[in-house]
Amino acid sequence: MSKTIMLANPRGFCAGVDRAIAIVERAIELYGAPIYVRHEVVHNRFVVDDLRAKGAVFIEELKDVPPGCTLIYSAHGVPLSVRAEAEALGLSVYDATCPLVTKVHIEVKRMRQAGMEIVMIGHAGHPEVEGTMGQADSGMYLVESEADVAKLQVSNPEQLSYVSQTTLSVDETRDIIAALKARFPAIHSPKKDDICYATQNRQDAVKLLAEQCDMVVVVGSPNSSNSNRLREVAALKGVDAYMVDNTDLLEPEWFVGKSRVGVTAGASAPEVLVQAVIDRIKSFDISQVTELPGVEETTVFALPPALRPA
Repeated sequence: MSKTIMLANPRGFCAGVDRAIAIVERAIELYGAPIYVRHEVVHNRFVVDDLRAKGAVFIEELKDVPPGCTLIYSAHGVPLSVRAEAEALGLSVYDATCPLVTKVHIEVKRMRQAGMEIVMIGHAGHPEVEGTMGQADSGMYLVESEADVAKLQVSNPEQLSYVSQTTLSVDETRDIIAALKARFPAIHSPKKDDICYATQNRQDAVKLLAEQCDMVVVVGSPNSSNSNRLREVAALKGVDAYMVDNTDLLEPEWFVGKSRVGVTAGASAPEVLVQAVIDRIKSFDISQVTELPGVEETTVFALPPALRPA
């Protein structure tokens, strides 16, 4: 039986990641190294190492940024407290927050101004969650599961709304949202779903991929939320699913007896890594490569005005 590698489409970089990387590269080009970045600008080891080699310095605390240096916020966004600290330190700041995350931040501010409390669906400790929760100094609750919803205590169930981390699984949030609506019938929904278009498209693509494959390999780093969700979505379709961020992690025994191997990539994983993984899989006696049809993504996010080419 012929063996085939099947590629999900779309896969890899989204518009928010493209913009974040371009902001760091353009700042280095204009101002020279070092350029300081709060947190990994995107969650991919290959990308971060490449930017570090070009002159980016990744930090977690603003006290580590020397006076007069340029600071960039990661694509995941930051709490208001970080913005205030950067202003107090007199740092020159560029914001690489994904515009779709910024949209959620604006929703939070609007809801709090309207006197609503807000439930955030997300993963504790993730920088996007910390950034979104940090848009208000009170009145926000984090839930990670239906069990969290069951024990949630709010001040006023009639003045309650919810938002979501943008990189979650659509199926995962659906169950939690249903639990929220069952427990708090008056809860307000966002004007639009918070799951970003790229997350949705990649999850739809991996579902289609998994239905046609014996196994799925997701290219992405362990700290990438959207990459982890892709692996979970594939596994829920009943196929073996693995996540790797370099070719050394591919195990030959995974491919024994497999005739159709699916490959996709998280929104922060570059195509060069995907191609390296494909080349490695080919060495396991799988030579044919087929790319599945999929949604064409045309979204582009502009750079900050000061970084745009003349």
